[in-house]
Formats: sequence, structure tokens, C-alpha cells
Amino acid sequence: MANSLDEKLLEFLMRIQEEKKLSYSLFVDDKTFALIDAQIIKSPVPVNRPTWRGGVYFSKNYVYKIKGIINDPSIIQFLSTTMLGPNTEFCDILVTTNAIIENKPIIFTLYTNLTNSKQSSSTVELNMTIIRLEKR
Repeated sequence: MANSLDEKLLEFLMRIQEEKKLSYSLFVDDKTFALIDAQIIKSPVPVNRPTWRGGVYFSKNYVYKIKGIINDPSIIQFLSTTMLGPNTEFCDILVTTNAIIENKPIIFTLYTNLTNSKQSSSTVELNMTIIRLEKR
């Protein structure tokens, strides 16, 4: 399984995000949630060279992540089906955003894996690894 993340496209999306505040939507189990304060970052991982991580996905010595907050605690019931641990496979979580580029609307779809979450009484903070990005 090859790494299918288009890094140039992701870096382009990150530049757009620096210039304008983008709105993100997160889709899990046929439900849609607003992902607020979303940030895409390039983060180092603790490997010395590119490697397979747990036989599940290929990792370079860095990974792109998106993190954000959901202001709807009802998402919690869907999270256990998305994380590796309770399941034998990651379940992809889709995150979308759109931007106007050269007067044309562009939709970006990020395919992510949930790596961890932190919840309070009214919010859930999600940290996800971006595994694929599509533009249409």
C-alpha cells in the first residue's frame, strides 16, 4: 500500500488556511459535525526512516495532522468505531472544506484517522492523521 497523500496539494491548502479562515465539516457514521478552530500541521514522528506503522499505514519521519474542536458531545458515541484499539482497522473520518480559488469554488476532502480525542462536558477535541486529500 503506497502513501497516496498529495503533499503539494496539502501544502497548498495549508497556505490558503493561513490567508483565510476556512470552515470545516467532519463526517462520521452518516452524521455531520462542524469542526471549529481546525489547524493542519506537519508533525515529526518517532521514526528514523520511512517505515510501515503496525502494518496498517506507511509513515515517513513526519505526518500531517488536523486537529479541531466539535461543540457537540453526541459525537462521542461514534468515536469508538473509528479508532484503532477497539477495532482491528482504522475507520476513515472525512473532513471537508472549501475555498474560492481564481473565482472558482474548490472542495477539499481530507481522509483522516483519529489518533486521539479529549473531551469536556460540552466539547470534544480531535487529533487526526491525514492519510489522503482530494480536490474537486
